[in-house]
Amino acid sequence: MQKNTNLLERIVNSFSELSPNARKIAGYIQQHPYSVLSMSMAELADATHTSKATVSRFFKQLGYESHQQARQDLVSSRDKGFPVLSSAGTDQTHLNNELNNIQQTLNEIPKDVLVEIGAKIAAAERIFIVGFRNSYPMAMHFRQQLMQIRKNVVLLPQPGQSLGEDLVDANASDLIVLIGFRRRPANFDQLVKTLIHQSVVLIADPTGQIFKSEVDYLLTCHVGGKDSFDSYSAPMSLISILCNKAYQKISANASQRAANISAWYAENNEISKL
Repeated sequence: MQKNTNLLERIVNSFSELSPNARKIAGYIQQHPYSVLSMSMAELADATHTSKATVSRFFKQLGYESHQQARQDLVSSRDKGFPVLSSAGTDQTHLNNELNNIQQTLNEIPKDVLVEIGAKIAAAERIFIVGFRNSYPMAMHFRQQLMQIRKNVVLLPQPGQSLGEDLVDANASDLIVLIGFRRRPANFDQLVKTLIHQSVVLIADPTGQIFKSEVDYLLTCHVGGKDSFDSYSAPMSLISILCNKAYQKISANASQRAANISAWYAENNEISKL
């Protein structure tokens, strides 16, 4: 294990090597960074539906001698800016969770990486945005935003269609954006492996860290919390940032395209004036 890495960094570096049960513990700690400070191994095992033995092995696999050593390590990294989820009333807890997910997501992605991806979005000959199941609406929104400022942005899969016909011609001048949040389709792993020779950005929840070595960029978004359903405020915020970074790179051409689209809307009475 590398020295001078904290608990959360060790989880990221080791995620692909963890067992399925260990990944449950890893994901829980990433979503609730300070839970390890107040929870015993038995409580952490109950919260993740694992066992005390699995929790113990998890910390040792990360390079710690004990749960207590991991606690001390996390205390020393409090100044990294990871917020603690509130236990306030239902509405306030939900709001805090949304803000926590966005803040934690953006804190963990280097700003220069966002700028670099924005530049690639601006420069690519074509962009293929791929999303399945609950990832599809985000892929659709991403494509819609980019189409305001540039051409040749393709949303996949098309209804009733497979991917091969569209992606077989993808080359080095293109960019493929995969959006893959948990409960991905069974063939998602194979898709990532198939695209290993293309330029790929993957936007995913922490379980997507298993693909880190197989894509050019992995953007990890936090979507969990205490509510029954996952929240997608963080990935939607990230998509907005990426589109704005691309807009800044395209600049005048993007503004002219947006103006042309608005003129089309007006001429064809496509958009309400209200």
